[in-house]
Amino acid sequence: MMKTTTTHDRTLPCSALLVCILLLSACGGRTAPVTSQTEREPIVGLPCEGCDAVFEGMPETLGWQTRIAAAGEGQAMRIEGVVRDGTGSVVPGVIVYAYHTDANGLYPRDEGARGTSAYRHGRLRGWAQTGPQGEYRFDTIRPGGYPGTEEPEHVHLHVIEPGRCTYYIDDVLFEDDPRLTEGKRAQLVRGRGGNGVTSPVRDREGTWIVARDILLGEKIPGYPPR
Repeated sequence: MMKTTTTHDRTLPCSALLVCILLLSACGGRTAPVTSQTEREPIVGLPCEGCDAVFEGMPETLGWQTRIAAAGEGQAMRIEGVVRDGTGSVVPGVIVYAYHTDANGLYPRDEGARGTSAYRHGRLRGWAQTGPQGEYRFDTIRPGGYPGTEEPEHVHLHVIEPGRCTYYIDDVLFEDDPRLTEGKRAQLVRGRGGNGVTSPVRDREGTWIVARDILLGEKIPGYPPR
């Protein structure tokens, strides 16, 4: 939910503006696209439930890596990958949005988002904007499968191509998840944005490392040509 703020004069002298720009550059952040109601990227790949939620609560500046959940909330996990276009070229500046359940398989509510479409996504959500080599990374925890169901563990992913479009892609799924049966693969794996089935491995610190590369527009109905 957007907070109501009082309008102030935010005009900066040139010297102060230059300092802000230099600090932003040093921190590796980049400005997110304008996402007002009238300037949001169109949704393609319909039907797409909750695709408008990707814009709600998006920070004004984004970097190529971000943290979604603290490691202490569950088993530490890192999702990383590279975004490419149909020619195989890396694409910087693409926004990847992720959300998932907690370790118990539930979406912990963010009361600050009540009344918005993002409320159903819970508080474990975040955005990363690809770096110069198309790279992105989420530091978070390994999600649980929905309790009392046969649904496998997963992380939802959406893509925002600034100035072009937005769409969801195949969830991140895990080869070592016993719930990921052949039947579930047939149901969930569609190849949207490339292959979402991953092979998690643990590093020396015990963090799950998951690689999920993204192919822009792959198997997305209505995807506009680049």
